[in-house]
Amino acid sequence: MIIGVQDVYYNVQNMDRAVAFYRDVLGLKVQYQNEYWTSLEVGGVQVGLHWTEGGPVPHIPRDSHGAHAGATQTLKTNSLNEDEKFLKSKNVKALGRINAEWGNLFIFEDPDGNVLKLMQASKPT
Repeated sequence: MIIGVQDVYYNVQNMDRAVAFYRDVLGLKVQYQNEYWTSLEVGGVQVGLHWTEGGPVPHIPRDSHGAHAGATQTLKTNSLNEDEKFLKSKNVKALGRINAEWGNLFIFEDPDGNVLKLMQASKPT
């Protein structure tokens, strides 16, 4: 039956802008690309971008903890403070920051308003 996850994807209005963000800012590797679809890879997981043919990506309610509907992609990091500073230097829209005993999160948006999280887990004691 189910043997794994094929991909997790976001809809994007402008494919070139989205690929540049995910590739050049977030550091994901492009695996496949055509006019309607781009597959990227990070840590063995496929991330997809699906073109809306120029239509807007619907706004999902969100707050400083993230999206209130749908799924949210959470990327792992081992240097959250440095990565947050880097993303902010690239004018990424920050939504919030969570610091908890289990780890720390930086919540932000891609250029199409899709919500992502960057997480650094706490080390087990």
